[in-house]
Amino acid sequence: MEIKAAVLYEANTPLVVEPVQLDDPKDGEVLVRIGAAGVCHSDYHVMKGEWTPPLPIVLGHEAAGTVEQVGAGVGRVRPGDRVILNFRPNCGWCAHCSRGEPVLCNGADSERWLLFDGTARLHTTAGRDLNHFARTASFAEYAVVPESGAVPVRDDVPLDKAALIGCSVMTGVGAVINTARVEAGSSVLVIGCGGVGLNCIQGAVLAGAERIIAVDLKANKLEYARQFGATDVLDASEGDTAARVLELTGGGVDYAFEAIGFSKTIVDCYESTRLGGTTVVVGMAPEDDMMTIPALSLPRTEKVLRGSWYGSARPWLDLPKMVELYMGGRLQVDPLVSRTYPLDEINEAYEALDRGDVARSVLLMD
Repeated sequence: MEIKAAVLYEANTPLVVEPVQLDDPKDGEVLVRIGAAGVCHSDYHVMKGEWTPPLPIVLGHEAAGTVEQVGAGVGRVRPGDRVILNFRPNCGWCAHCSRGEPVLCNGADSERWLLFDGTARLHTTAGRDLNHFARTASFAEYAVVPESGAVPVRDDVPLDKAALIGCSVMTGVGAVINTARVEAGSSVLVIGCGGVGLNCIQGAVLAGAERIIAVDLKANKLEYARQFGATDVLDASEGDTAARVLELTGGGVDYAFEAIGFSKTIVDCYESTRLGGTTVVVGMAPEDDMMTIPALSLPRTEKVLRGSWYGSARPWLDLPKMVELYMGGRLQVDPLVSRTYPLDEINEAYEALDRGDVARSVLLMD
């Protein structure tokens, strides 16, 4: 079928919104009509050449829509289901899946910009294969994904909110609840108050954190942070972040979350934690960004430095749970949507992201 999609042909050039060909789903695959897709910084890393999957590629990984067609052997979803796309589709039986770590499963031996069988479903109108970012490729009117990449949710959740639950909400809230397992009464630092950082903040609220310190360079982001539950805000341009956090807390926070993806702010988080505290790296850095910390500081302070990939989610359990928390009024998702754009204006949406104008923008396909 012919659909419209945003294609990246070369780094540091605009996305090209054009007709492309999409094959029918094969065995174990699902065709989803995309209703909404979030404008996330992970895709921007590819656009800027900081991540280097093969091009051309259809980007997009934070999305929700409706199942239109299923391939042979699909039993967990059916046409008409409202689904959130899971950009870490998994096999269900490997060691990682068996240990409850499905986001660490690659799903198959094939590369993550192709479907499980190692082939593409997307092609230019001239027949050239197009790669699928994160096996999702949601900057398009339709997507073919593995069955485990389409998670059914209740049919009354708005698709623009469901799309954000599929990445920024799950990543931020999950980092606090699943990865760090923040205890009630803890002190928490969040550096970076974009879509993921704001969800780290509200994850800390859900966990019962007593003090939540938010850090950013943008005044609008710090205002969002207060709205999402931060008790203190710090402008990163006004001095040494770690020194100010140590002074503010009398020795450092229990947990620090880095939600930008930058070596300097990861070190700031590490230096801002108390003895025995935990730093969680949530932000996705450029591939060549390296960081340095004093090796002796780890044994001397017993600090923990760890990563969080997709909020350590079990997507088929956690994405519906996040939807229920949102629909029950316990998670703020509506305020995350700063602006909406049609697919044709995707480059304008990324310009707004680059300027720091938004908490999150959403592309509406309908």
